[in-house]
Amino acid sequence: MHTPREALPHGVVLAATPLGNPADASERLKFALASAPVIASEDTRRTKALAQALGVEITGKIISNFDHNEAARVEQLLDLARHGTVLVVTDAGMPIVSDPGLPLVAAAHDAEIPVTCIPGPSAVTTALALSGLGVGKFIFDGFAPRKNGQRRVWLDSLLSEQRAVCFFESPHRIAETLAVAAEVLGEDRRAAVARELTKTYEEVRRGSLGELAQWAQQGLRGEITVVLEGAEQQTAKPEDLLGQVSALVEAGVRLKDAAGQVAQANKASKKQLYDAFLAYKSEG
Repeated sequence: MHTPREALPHGVVLAATPLGNPADASERLKFALASAPVIASEDTRRTKALAQALGVEITGKIISNFDHNEAARVEQLLDLARHGTVLVVTDAGMPIVSDPGLPLVAAAHDAEIPVTCIPGPSAVTTALALSGLGVGKFIFDGFAPRKNGQRRVWLDSLLSEQRAVCFFESPHRIAETLAVAAEVLGEDRRAAVARELTKTYEEVRRGSLGELAQWAQQGLRGEITVVLEGAEQQTAKPEDLLGQVSALVEAGVRLKDAAGQVAQANKASKKQLYDAFLAYKSEG
């Protein structure tokens, strides 16, 4: 039985939508879709399709609110939220988490307009739970950087990260990202790749980065969430490894390669070791 219309609060209401299986929609989401006078939607067509799948009739006004226009929508949506309810939904999962919604919510808080949330499905927590890895402590890094240089810098920063790391990736880039991750973090670092969560062809593949990089070469489809297991506690400090780097450099190995080899062998940060070696040479 649906809650009375009066139960829908005024202000901005964020609502999580199913990742793929409509049956995951909560009763509160169904009621909100049917009752909200205004729905700010990432994709109006997908929101209408979801409502139809849930047997819900949308009676309010649907306003598009996506990455490229949400900044321009803020004032309009704020004004509507002052006098009623603005329901914010995205294509799947929770708004703001690598999806539209932040400009409106931040502005609503600044304007002292109430903001609340209808909780629900999340690709992040679903992938973490399914990974079979140690995820008692974790960080979420959104989408992996697209450019190779930025991606390497990002992965290098995770070399000594002891918390699990969850991130999203495109099916067109996942193979390359896993290959670079195996190179930077080491082929033995464990991870899990979750694909098409809650959908008919849901798949979770768990293994070492080396194994996963090789598996992904076949090509993957669908929405992808990756979980990296946290690194073991780092025992070696960069300054303790300078001798090993120096020996390799004297043997003719390029400094960047030498720092990478020593860092990987000692579960240290390549960038920190490289910078420490440059500082050491400049002082000497």
